[in-house]
Amino acid sequence: MEIREFHWLMNIVQNLDVGLVVLDKEYKVQVWNGFMESHSGRLAGEVRDGVLFELFPGVDRAWFERKANMVFKLNNRAFSTWEQKPYLLRFSNYRPITGSAPHMFQNLTLVPLADFGGQVTHIAVMIYDATDEAMLMSGQRQT
Repeated sequence: MEIREFHWLMNIVQNLDVGLVVLDKEYKVQVWNGFMESHSGRLAGEVRDGVLFELFPGVDRAWFERKANMVFKLNNRAFSTWEQKPYLLRFSNYRPITGSAPHMFQNLTLVPLADFGGQVTHIAVMIYDATDEAMLMSGQRQT
């Protein structure tokens, strides 16, 4: 891949309107995109190589490890919706004046990332803001 294409890809990853976190098998943060910086208030350099559960003690560790372990072992994606668990990381509702949600509701996708030998060594966690959907379902539309 040309360096120009790599640069474009990195710009896309940083500017996605979706959270992207890459974790190794010890749950150390390897990638933390712009969405995550904006909503967590923590820069990528602050969290890189930190253990997710130490950086964010509010994460339901047992639940997340069960989900992630299946992704590591089976080399299959896993999903979670806000109806199953409202959020992975408790982010503030970013529309505090017009929004009625107490926090950001999140949908998750966990994607296995394999090395050249086919072994899953990392997982990508994609965090989607599902607050509008959650508020619609509860009859409390945000504006």
